[in-house]
Amino acid sequence: MALLMASIPTTKPGRRSRRGGESRKRNGGASPAPPSAVANPLQHLISGASDGQILGRFSDRALMAFLAIAAALPYLNTLGNGLVADDEMQLLHNPYIRNFHYLGKIFTTWATGYFPGTPDYYRPLMNIGYLLCYKVYDSHAFGYHLANLVLNSAVVCAAFLLSKRLFQNRDLALVAAALFAFHPIHTEAVAWIAASPDLELSFFYLLTFWFFLGVARPGGKFSSTTLLAMSGSFLLTLLSKEQAVTLPALATVYEHFYRPDRQETRATQKVQRYAVLWLLTGVYLLFRIFVLGALSSGTSVNHITWYQTFLSTILLLGQHLWTLLWPVSLRAFCAFHPPSSLFDPAVVAGLIASAVCGLLIYFLWRPARLLSFGVVWFLVILSPVLNARWMVKAAFEERYLYLPSIGICWLLGWGFLRLRARVSGRSPRWRAAPATAFGVLMALFLFRIVTRNRDWLDSTTLYANTLAACPDSYYIRRDLGAIYWERGDIDSAKREWLEAFKTNPTYSLNTSSLGLVYLRERSYPQALEYFKKALELDPDSAEAHLNVGVTYMDMNSLELAEPELRSAVRLKPLSSAARNALGKLYLDEGRMAEAEEQFRQSVEIEPNITAYGNLGLIHWRREEAALAEQQWRQALRLAPNDSSILNNLGLACTKLQRYPEAVSFFCKAIELNPHDPSPHSNLGIAYAKSGQQGLAETEFRAALSLAPQKYETRNRLGMLYLEGGRVEEAEEQFRLSLKTKENDAGYCGLGEIYLRRGERGAAEGAFQSAARLEPSNSQARFRLGALYLAQGHKAEALREYQAGLKSDPENSEAIAAAQKLTAQAGQK
Repeated sequence: MALLMASIPTTKPGRRSRRGGESRKRNGGASPAPPSAVANPLQHLISGASDGQILGRFSDRALMAFLAIAAALPYLNTLGNGLVADDEMQLLHNPYIRNFHYLGKIFTTWATGYFPGTPDYYRPLMNIGYLLCYKVYDSHAFGYHLANLVLNSAVVCAAFLLSKRLFQNRDLALVAAALFAFHPIHTEAVAWIAASPDLELSFFYLLTFWFFLGVARPGGKFSSTTLLAMSGSFLLTLLSKEQAVTLPALATVYEHFYRPDRQETRATQKVQRYAVLWLLTGVYLLFRIFVLGALSSGTSVNHITWYQTFLSTILLLGQHLWTLLWPVSLRAFCAFHPPSSLFDPAVVAGLIASAVCGLLIYFLWRPARLLSFGVVWFLVILSPVLNARWMVKAAFEERYLYLPSIGICWLLGWGFLRLRARVSGRSPRWRAAPATAFGVLMALFLFRIVTRNRDWLDSTTLYANTLAACPDSYYIRRDLGAIYWERGDIDSAKREWLEAFKTNPTYSLNTSSLGLVYLRERSYPQALEYFKKALELDPDSAEAHLNVGVTYMDMNSLELAEPELRSAVRLKPLSSAARNALGKLYLDEGRMAEAEEQFRQSVEIEPNITAYGNLGLIHWRREEAALAEQQWRQALRLAPNDSSILNNLGLACTKLQRYPEAVSFFCKAIELNPHDPSPHSNLGIAYAKSGQQGLAETEFRAALSLAPQKYETRNRLGMLYLEGGRVEEAEEQFRLSLKTKENDAGYCGLGEIYLRRGERGAAEGAFQSAARLEPSNSQARFRLGALYLAQGHKAEALREYQAGLKSDPENSEAIAAAQKLTAQAGQK
């Protein structure tokens, strides 16, 4: 670009090209200027600064295409980045973007209403954008990064169009848009998926102001069509981000102090051009109050006095302006330390920045009033984020400068054009110097963007780089600990969380995280201490309530766990984790219907294997094998290599007598997890039922080699031996089973062996022991009934048959025996 700019010949200062005059007529941004406006000194300053149009041979469309491509190029390496920081919450755990079922909630609830405890932002367009991307790209980060690149290019093109209409000068528009496209301060806004609201806000904000400039018509009138388009665009701006409310103020200032026809237009005519912006803002604010329930965007962790707020505003202005002008040390998520004295060096720097802004407006007001609007633009749009009391965690973020920076780009662009005009009459080397300097600056900016983009590669990289620059960022340290936790690196997680706790012991989320460490170590008193401390700090923390409930469940205190889990669900009704925990409690208590309701709501929120797995278990316990299979197959879609799900599907297929399919599932489960005894044992059952006794024995023995204490497997192997006539080997397995743990199946097996040997007394004792351990064991009951009947004890026999029929009502032999005994008893 620098070479192209240097190659365009310039004309003498004060001489206006024919092409430039034609461009003025085509732009038509403001109403045709009256004589007083044409005589404005600013027009001469801008025109003189750009004699000989830069890239004048190209149409506006060609320039916009060039700008769009140029804006995308520095960020191409973000396409390989993953999900970072809030991206996971907003994409992976956001039920609103799964389907169009939640469209109503997207527009009538907070942006993260599904995740209580997060800031209350109203960003419908953000979730709509995520929803559309999810339909195309699912949860793959590439698609969302691509969407950010496209949005950024659209913003740059909109900045070009607005600048051209505002200043009626294509050169200034081109240079300002190029500066905006390559400024490194925008890296966070483009490279971070969660920053998409800043891109959406900027595009519609610029578009709305472009329409606003075009509203005016000669004689103080306005265009109804353009006003309608402006209203629609502003509505989308309001749905993007809260900073949209600054636009009416900016439009009002421009209309009364900057519009070229301001001297010839009555006050009422001026108001008509922007009144709809204020009206829509009022409706928006009322909507937030009466529908959403609040105006604020969340509870700040910056608990500071009003005096500190005032000092912080000055400090933050200086910090924003300095970072914009010197984008060298770029950092994300640094902790904010509010000042307490007017003589704090950062506050003094902020006072200097404030004075510079004020002096710029003052000195530009008469000779170049319209340029001073760039300073006004910067200050007005930035003003909402200068109040540290409103900010949730970090009072300073680079992305806050994305839209305000356009105002500074106008000033810098004009300065470049003035410099270019000053040297236009000198030697070729001098004439090429501004363009060369501009090109070098753009190259440096490009390099800084490309290298900075890698900070956003993944959360670990971003957090590590952040903590290297800002070690006191306690919330980032907590998030880094969470990454270690998910990886199973518990020691590193505990280290980070303890360090964060030292930095800020009042951060409830970190306190709750520390409780997880002790819960994992089964140090329940310490875990509860941290979880309850988190609840003291934040009584509405759904996560803390969930953790307390889970801890009580681990302690088998289900009566204490239920109220906590209910609170978690109440506070966070769209949390699948909370629903699953409450469902598991109901399942453990045998409350099947209530458990099923929680798991079904969980999968409606977010398809997950925990809920599908437990729904399958509920159907399995109801002996609904086909329905259990359906749920487990849903789980398998989400986790095709989950050995436990494959094992469960094998059980369902075995129950449904589809033995080859069952064998296939069990074999796959064993392949994935060869050290799990359950698939081996279950595979043995499938082989046994399909008549492959040799293979069944091999699998049972393989299961016992992995878990010798599994008495259930010994019972199955014992029954296999018994059915094969290997009585002594069967007896050995049943005795080993009972030695491991006294159980009804083991006693039943021994009873059958005693019956075969004719040892009726020993058999009776074995079956009595089985019935004592498990009163619903129908095998033991029926065998006892037969033994009592053979001894002539008809009343005892009837009692046992009736007890057995309660759990096995379809047993024909038992039914016939019971009926006969009942009839005999009736005859007596």
